[in-house]
Amino acid sequence: MSAAEPRRRPDTSALFVRIPTAEADKLDRAAFELKAAKQDLVTGLVARYVDPSSPTGLEALRHLRAEASSGAAHSSSGDRRRVTVETADDALAIGRHSFRPLGAPDVLTLEQVADLLEVAEEAVEALAEEGELPGRKIGSDWRFSRAAVLAWLGHEEPVAPERPSGAESA
Repeated sequence: MSAAEPRRRPDTSALFVRIPTAEADKLDRAAFELKAAKQDLVTGLVARYVDPSSPTGLEALRHLRAEASSGAAHSSSGDRRRVTVETADDALAIGRHSFRPLGAPDVLTLEQVADLLEVAEEAVEALAEEGELPGRKIGSDWRFSRAAVLAWLGHEEPVAPERPSGAESA
């Protein structure tokens, strides 16, 4: 196993849930104070309190669900995302990070257009050189407008910018 691969415990399943911030903070604090992984704490709680095989267990879960939905308003943490990193040495790593997706660039390189169209770079270059695919050669490099490439792909005519009324064409 390489250092980059997460260490997996046998007979485990991934569980990704969103819980109210107050409860997530409680779990973080408990994990910190007990020097335990949150995974171990949640496993112990589920083993002790969740029994869907008995009517009594199901009733207790219904009661918990009703309490949670009526008493706790779902609080939002804005754009923050909780990040937990599993390390190879079983150390606990907890942190927060904000993710903001990077928008697609307006101007693409030959390689980016090939990736977008899922074809070889040579095919994109050949279409551009034939004038079939809209693009500009700047020095020895090709540049493409993302909007023009997508319009070309959809067989739409690119929309020309509107001219102010009264403007004369040369």
